[in-house]
Amino acid sequence: MSEAENAENPDAGANEATGGGTEVAAAQAPLRMPMLVAIAALILGLDLVTKILAVRHIKPGDPISLIGDVVTLTLVRNPGAAFSMATGMTWVLTLVAIGVVIGVIKIGRTLRSPWWALGLGLVLGGALGNLIDRIFRSPGPLQGHVVDFVSVGWWPVFNVADSAIVCGAILLVALTLFGFEPDGTRVGSKSEAAERSGADAGKAAGA
Repeated sequence: MSEAENAENPDAGANEATGGGTEVAAAQAPLRMPMLVAIAALILGLDLVTKILAVRHIKPGDPISLIGDVVTLTLVRNPGAAFSMATGMTWVLTLVAIGVVIGVIKIGRTLRSPWWALGLGLVLGGALGNLIDRIFRSPGPLQGHVVDFVSVGWWPVFNVADSAIVCGAILLVALTLFGFEPDGTRVGSKSEAAERSGADAGKAAGA
């Protein structure tokens, strides 16, 4: 917009500046792939270490009490998904986990939102943790049983990876519902910017 047009219609210039401000700031935000990888690596490390300790120190059928009978450490070999769901579908779950890992990495290449990086990092770390069990643990490759060891009341026995996957998924759903995009923009701000641009174009045409 020229200086003459700004002088005739100063509000249009202001709207143009504020309308695209959010998208410009998002475009200038750093890529969050390193953050995503760091979070995933942290979750994966915690999951692997705690599983190794659980296998070494917890005897099957002999739970260790932490808080009475409410919170115990109970060693369980789980052929299913998180929280012992979908047992007997190990092959399918392994393929799903591989797909999740590929999808997260693909999204992460253009990721600019730190909150999306956190959510995807939690999901990626958890998916990798359980995927390693399914590939390398008995009874065989791609059919391995996942090590679960945390028991809380009536809730199914779980592990660090399960917790990370669920927390990450909840965060991603919340971000989606509130309109926050992986590129750092927000759905509402995009529509507002489009409306402002349309209004500015109309004013310029009528001037």
